This record gives sequence, structure tokens and C-alpha cells, in this order.
Amino acid sequence: MKIDVTSFDGQAAGSIELSDEVFGLEPRADLIHRMIRWQLAKRRAGTHAVKNRAEIARTGKKMYKQKGTGGARHGSARVPQFRGGGRAFGPQVRSHEHDLTKKVRALALKHALSAKAKDGGIIVWETAELDAPKTKVLASGFAKTGLANAIIIVGGDVQNNFALAARNIPQIDVLPVEGVNVYDIIRREKLVLTRAAVDALEARLK
Repeated sequence: MKIDVTSFDGQAAGSIELSDEVFGLEPRADLIHRMIRWQLAKRRAGTHAVKNRAEIARTGKKMYKQKGTGGARHGSARVPQFRGGGRAFGPQVRSHEHDLTKKVRALALKHALSAKAKDGGIIVWETAELDAPKTKVLASGFAKTGLANAIIIVGGDVQNNFALAARNIPQIDVLPVEGVNVYDIIRREKLVLTRAAVDALEARLK
């Protein structure tokens, strides 16, 4: 698959051939869904917790006599039936992670990249660099090309000037190629790759 290479402000900079093994698959929604579910489950804190009846600070004295009240028999005020009592079967601190094999994760990334390529949502830049950390310069370049909602993947380390300029623009994410992930690719309209990022992805996923 051949695609044009441009600069961030839309100036032509040649073309590049994208590998069909990485960008040319028929997208599978089930794999992409499994990967996003795994990612979101993995990042959950799992710190939700309630107090059960054993953790409630209350007297252990019997509430009232066993017989003769005409009401139900109760022995503790800590039970869930009473206001201020413990919670029955409430959430406890735990991990929400579940297993997903490396092969499935790699395949899901290929299918996410292929889904973007199929929808025409991939843009390739020569580089992602600026001479000065000016948000106005970057925003004007994005306005020329109609880029409003995108994730930008950079080969190697993200240039500091570019990162500083981009962080004030809403709905624009900038990541090094090591941080590329299915969830961020799918949730943004456009996927912007530098030429170096394309080479790194193809070397990693082929």
C-alpha cells in the first residue's frame, strides 16, 4: 500500500510503501475489542472497598432480648439489615487484570493499524519536529491540513519542542513508537506516523 508523505503543515515530502502484513489485513473487530477490554481492565485501580460486618466499630452487645418483643430475633447491630451496619457482598480491593497472550496483543495492534488504513485514517509525516515550542505554529499547520483529532506516533524519543507545542492542543496525543496501543489508535480519528515510526512498527510486527 503506497501513501504520500507530508510535513505537519501539509507540504509534500515523497511517498512510502506500507507493508500489507501490518497495514493491509482485513480488520477483525473481535480482536480489537478484546485488546481494548484488556487495556482498560489493566489500568483500573481496583481500590474500591466497603466495610463488612466484621469491620464495623459497634458494640457486640445483644440489641434486645430474644423473646417477647414481637419482632424478629437479632443478636448484633453490625449486620447489613441495620443502618450503619456492614455491607453484604460489597466490592473489595482487587486487581481487574486478566490474561491476554502476547501473540493476540500483537495481532490486535496489526488489526487496529489495518482498520485505520482501510478507513483512510493514516497520515505519514517525514518528521515531527519544530524549531521552537510554539503551539500557534503547530495549530496553524493542523488547521491547514484539517487535523483536529489525532494520535501522533514518533519514531524514537519525542522532540521536546514538539511535545511542548502539542500538549496544549485538545484531542491531540503524542507518543513514542514504544507507547503505541490499540485503545489510543481507535479512539482518535486520525493516526499520524512519522517515517521512522512506520519503519519501527514494521520491524516489530512483521
